[in-house]
Amino acid sequence: MYLKIRAVDVVRVPPERLGEELPVVVREMLQEKLEGRLDKKIGMVIAILDVLEIKEGRIMIGDAGVYYETIFTVLVFRPKMQEIVEGSVVEIVEFGAFVEIGPLDGLLHISQITDEFISYDEKGAKLVTKETGRTLGETDRLRARIVAISLNERDPSDSKIGLTMRQPGLGKLEWLEEERKKELEKSKEKGEPKGEKKPE
Repeated sequence: MYLKIRAVDVVRVPPERLGEELPVVVREMLQEKLEGRLDKKIGMVIAILDVLEIKEGRIMIGDAGVYYETIFTVLVFRPKMQEIVEGSVVEIVEFGAFVEIGPLDGLLHISQITDEFISYDEKGAKLVTKETGRTLGETDRLRARIVAISLNERDPSDSKIGLTMRQPGLGKLEWLEEERKKELEKSKEKGEPKGEKKPE
């Protein structure tokens, strides 16, 4: 889930940049310091949006830089348990699919794709269902639910997000569209007026 939050941090402006426009420098320092960082409480910092307030600068003994307490808004990505997300398959492996959801990847284990038996087609880099012959491959778009989260602040790429598609309304978008069309056809068949009765 993407959130816009208000945050406070102390920014050190180096001495060589003290003559420049302060809001511009502070924003650049915040971007350098925070963008791409992962925090378990707030999520992954995507972008510094606005610098709202820069308080009076402070200097420290033995440091030529100036420290400014700054209030700013930031865009973060924070995955939540049971959240429904849409993403693209970035890699197919024998045990499932890695799905890009925002700036992080989630794992859709082979057991969480469908109730059908699934085989791994290594040459075609696809997962294939046994009964219906449906396939899941790279670049396919899908809708899934987050069922496990383990974020790694030191190495965000090592974070683990578990996904499932084994619930109604979830799956490869193409499959969902097929099911929707089938439902529409069924409802049309049921809703069609029956032939008029002939008089006896």
